[in-house]
Amino acid sequence: MKGFEVHWVDEKLTYDGTQLSPLWIYKNFNLCGDAMVSFEGPADVSLHHMVDLEDVKAKRPIFSQSMVHFLAEFFDLDLEKTVYRQRLLIVIVKEILEAQLGRLLQRKGDDIYDGQAKLSVSIATLSQVSSLIHAGINVISEGTPIPTRGLKEYQMDPKAFAKAVLTRFQEELQNSWFARCKVRCAN
Repeated sequence: MKGFEVHWVDEKLTYDGTQLSPLWIYKNFNLCGDAMVSFEGPADVSLHHMVDLEDVKAKRPIFSQSMVHFLAEFFDLDLEKTVYRQRLLIVIVKEILEAQLGRLLQRKGDDIYDGQAKLSVSIATLSQVSSLIHAGINVISEGTPIPTRGLKEYQMDPKAFAKAVLTRFQEELQNSWFARCKVRCAN
């Protein structure tokens, strides 16, 4: 994907679900077009701002004292393609974590686990003009409503981790775009 921009935000921000909205990245960070930003901060998503109806029906709000958040926006309205991008992002996160830990973790769909402890939250959705992804990786696991583990327990720096994920995701999308553009029709 040519022109996919990424940006690490040094400021700590609270993710409350309202950031998963069209043009939030452009309004706040002046990245116009397909882009992803990452930042560290708490997660406190009430059922009112939840887009995952399974969590809403089960009355499971999201809370963490600190997460690394990834927010992406793509200007197409293909939810299936966006779910594949979301899964690619989660696989990249898992690979980076495993390389640092020197052992395997488990991925179930769009979630990553270390044994019974959950490391991530993630969702893909559509807006009126774009498709959106949020993924959060725990930094601190204390106080979460379910068993979790976080980057702090793995002695991983959140900023360095996030920048590695941003770089790898950007490279994968750009390489995929090139792979699509370099071939001719089969005879």
